[in-house]
Amino acid sequence: MDTTLTVTPYLLNIGYSLLATIITTLIVLHYYIETRHAVRLSLKLPHPPRVPIIGHALISLKFNPEDILTKGLEYLVEYGSVMSLHLGTRAVIFLTDPQDIEIILNSPEHIDKPVEYSFFKPWLGDSMLFNNSAKWLQHRKTILATVHIQILKTYVSLFYENSLDLVKRLGDKISQQFNCHNYLSVVTINMLIETAMGVKREKVQNIGFDYAMAVMKLSEIVHKRQFDASLRFDQLFRFSKLAKLQQELLNTVQSATKIVIQEKLKDIEEKQIKNTHKIEAENSMEKTENGMNTTNYKMHYARDDIDDMDENDVREKKRLSFLEMLIDMKKNGQMIDKEISDNVNAALFVGHGTIATTSSFVLCVLGYLSEIQARVHEELDSIFHDSDRQCTFQDTIEMKYLERVILETLRLFPTVPLFARKLNKDIRIVTGNYVLPKDATIVIFPFVLHRTEKYYPNPLVFNPDNFLPDNMRQRNNYAYIPFSAGPRSCLGRKYAMLKLKVLLSTILRNYRITSDVSYQDFLLLAEIVLKRADGFHIKIEQRKKKSRI
Repeated sequence: MDTTLTVTPYLLNIGYSLLATIITTLIVLHYYIETRHAVRLSLKLPHPPRVPIIGHALISLKFNPEDILTKGLEYLVEYGSVMSLHLGTRAVIFLTDPQDIEIILNSPEHIDKPVEYSFFKPWLGDSMLFNNSAKWLQHRKTILATVHIQILKTYVSLFYENSLDLVKRLGDKISQQFNCHNYLSVVTINMLIETAMGVKREKVQNIGFDYAMAVMKLSEIVHKRQFDASLRFDQLFRFSKLAKLQQELLNTVQSATKIVIQEKLKDIEEKQIKNTHKIEAENSMEKTENGMNTTNYKMHYARDDIDDMDENDVREKKRLSFLEMLIDMKKNGQMIDKEISDNVNAALFVGHGTIATTSSFVLCVLGYLSEIQARVHEELDSIFHDSDRQCTFQDTIEMKYLERVILETLRLFPTVPLFARKLNKDIRIVTGNYVLPKDATIVIFPFVLHRTEKYYPNPLVFNPDNFLPDNMRQRNNYAYIPFSAGPRSCLGRKYAMLKLKVLLSTILRNYRITSDVSYQDFLLLAEIVLKRADGFHIKIEQRKKKSRI
């Protein structure tokens, strides 16, 4: 029996028709993508070679997320301060010129976050961090008063007590190598709970460590979803092992948040307080209140609504902690319970992750750069002498060199190495007089911007003098954006700087840090928050015999 397959003209016609249909579909799809407004305009910008239809999608297959930072620096050299990627029908545009960044960040029209931020929603919901609605601006204006300098002053003693507690616990690690990040994560969570939330540590015992670990793992899941195409779609993600882990971590986080809120409500009820967050400013500070201490950080950043806060206005308002203000907003019908929980989660996430990471980087850098650490010790000794007294707000004003060390650390190691905005209309930038298209995703890359030689001589060298007043005046304000800038800048930047000064000064008053890894050899990971893949390992030695520890 002859089993030879006979190809009839009928089958050939079907094959030709199918092939013609596929080719026609690809041509139509190619035309559709190429003529879309966002893609058409973005292709006028500098960009790497691309493949028809899928554009630059294959680029993401050539390197891991761990390569983002090095690739970003390479592309800056090759394509300049503006570069576009075409991903299907999407246009993604990278900016690293301060003049262009200022146009985007300073615009009240381009404050929306792109789709990649939606992966935070199960965790942070409709918090101010990611909310794109008109309600966001209303909430920001109200909560702004909780980070006024007069309120922050009252937190210094709590910052110090928690820092001293950490110093005591680190006593068991003397002469041993250890990862300092976990310790700093827990202490920063405790500081947030006692200050921004207004809840005593003893009422929420054992929350700090579990919460900090859960937040770190949740951040890793969000990061994976942003870069792994198979995890981006909720319908597929819910069947993955990560979805189950995410739910377990969310249970830990939400349980901790619930306890904090309940304790605050109980505290309010017991004390029968509404508007009683009394400010106890030190008399020694009053004469500097309208001078350097209220403007101490303005010169380092682009101005925003935090700088423009009116002193008389905040005196007339209730002086409440962050959580107290949220509860007060609920009483006034401005917020519901879910929004309170979402905003508490957001504040704890941002307020602990960024500070724990920055303080870890500072200690690792100082551990390697012994001469710079010696200058910090010299400055602290000139402020405190042989005293073991508590740190005060006035002391933090005198920590000029430590402040420059912190700022330089944030230059080389910005805690948020890149962030994004979605354009709501076409906008023209300075570079090349290019027009950036509506619906494009704009990626701002502080990690690359901060390492640009045009703004920072010898940009890879750690040099606190980059933040001497004369050097700062020569730079565009938007050449330094570790806390973003404009209408969606970080509300907590003054809170963060004050906390970092108290925390680091307390550690360094008591210990000398050593590390055998150069800051130029750190293995960096550009996740939600910048990390070291090799860990934040240091050794400590006691500085002086006389100590409160």
